[in-house]
Amino acid sequence: MSNLARRALFLGLTGFTLYLLAPSLIEVFSSAPRLTAIEATWFVPMILLQAGSLVCMAVVQLICLHATRFGPVLSSAIAANAFSRVVPGGGAAGTALQYSMLTSAGAARGGQVASALTAANLFTFATLLALPVFTLPAVVFGAPVDDGLMRAAILGGVGFAAMAAIGAVFLWFNEPLAKVGRGVQMVRNKVLRKRKPRTNLPERLLEERNEVLAALGEKWKRALLASVGRWMLDYGTLLTALAAVGTSPRPSLVLLAYVAAQILAQIPLTPGGLGFVEAGLTGLLVLAGVSPADAALATLAYRLINYWLPLPAGAIAMYIHRRRYPKMEAVI
Repeated sequence: MSNLARRALFLGLTGFTLYLLAPSLIEVFSSAPRLTAIEATWFVPMILLQAGSLVCMAVVQLICLHATRFGPVLSSAIAANAFSRVVPGGGAAGTALQYSMLTSAGAARGGQVASALTAANLFTFATLLALPVFTLPAVVFGAPVDDGLMRAAILGGVGFAAMAAIGAVFLWFNEPLAKVGRGVQMVRNKVLRKRKPRTNLPERLLEERNEVLAALGEKWKRALLASVGRWMLDYGTLLTALAAVGTSPRPSLVLLAYVAAQILAQIPLTPGGLGFVEAGLTGLLVLAGVSPADAALATLAYRLINYWLPLPAGAIAMYIHRRRYPKMEAVI
């Protein structure tokens, strides 16, 4: 399939998905006039919390890269975060952009950048899946919980356990990772018959895995703290949005709703989970005890800071990076 056909397919899927999610999006965005009822001072801590979340994400990447300069890592993380929110299937595009920015800045070698960004993304996502585990005592021994949120807690815990088990196997045993490398290499060589076949992918995966382990070896506690901070500061943004609209549901239930919404954001059919997060988070906040009107308004305020505000910030970060490192390669 040609690049043009793939892009057309992605755009078609995105358009169809947004069409299906249109009622939920309209419900959320219809609350826009009510944003004026929120005191402007509430947006200050929301912006600071969101900025802290982005910094924590960059710290995890800095540790995985074993880099010494924080500036290029931070600017590339902010730009890639914004880029991934405007392109369908944006996760891969954002990673490609950050790869180009980091290599142009000389922050790390190309192969190390790819493996380190992959490790950082997996590390932070595993942390996200672990968060519902810490809410289980409050859910089990607290007030009755809606079945939908209970399922979210259970699925999050199971997902974390499965991801932790798979990650442990790949981290500590060579043969499973080498088998995955051989399988990917075989598929790649069959699909790209006109290109020179690759023969060293298993060895390269093992080498890059060892590099990441070496980078995290002495600083894994700092990486874990930054990864937790990345999600908890973003979660704090949502709690602040709820407080701003005058509602205060149980934080444990809001955390379950938050984690479920973040998992929905990973669905690559729309940029940054647009539509999925708005629909899912609004409905889950209602299950957590928030009124439908307040849930829609809080979701809109949260997404204004979490989704829309990082877009101009990413453009500014890209501009500064290009001025500082003008040899950056294009990725689009």
